[in-house]
Amino acid sequence: MKKAVYPGSFDPVTYGHLDIIKRAASIFDELTVSVLNNKEKKPLFSVEERVKILEEATKDLPNVKVDSFSGLLIDYTKKNDIPVAIRGLRAVTDFEYELQIAQTNRALSKEQLDTMFFTTSLEYAYLSSSSVKEIASFGGDIAMCVPDFVAEQVYEKYGIDRNQFK
Repeated sequence: MKKAVYPGSFDPVTYGHLDIIKRAASIFDELTVSVLNNKEKKPLFSVEERVKILEEATKDLPNVKVDSFSGLLIDYTKKNDIPVAIRGLRAVTDFEYELQIAQTNRALSKEQLDTMFFTTSLEYAYLSSSSVKEIASFGGDIAMCVPDFVAEQVYEKYGIDRNQFK
């Protein structure tokens, strides 16, 4: 069975993330989308909330499961017998950063973890969770960035009435 993991913060999950999830799920027998509990960041949503959001967003993809982890990705992949990590690239600047992480993971895992890069579809190349949060925090419309149910939850976190966009 071909297995992969798509790790990330997903705070919140965007259409760009979902595009990569769908594409990776079409290649692998089992894709685990795993929410990183990064103690260095102050997320909008808790790990548990992000897991629930991702479960809802991927419910129609039978070979996708959602999980969470903290610590090193190589420890998580070893424990779960996952040989491939999926990463998305929006721009050349992403590649430099992601390549360094991929090479470090490969070295630390004693060549047991490979990384597969997916370039973001052009229609989502501008998207990031950070920009979605910034737009929403100022009352901007994020309908083109995230699924409807995600937008509702983001606006709720900021105390913004979503009806102003209708």
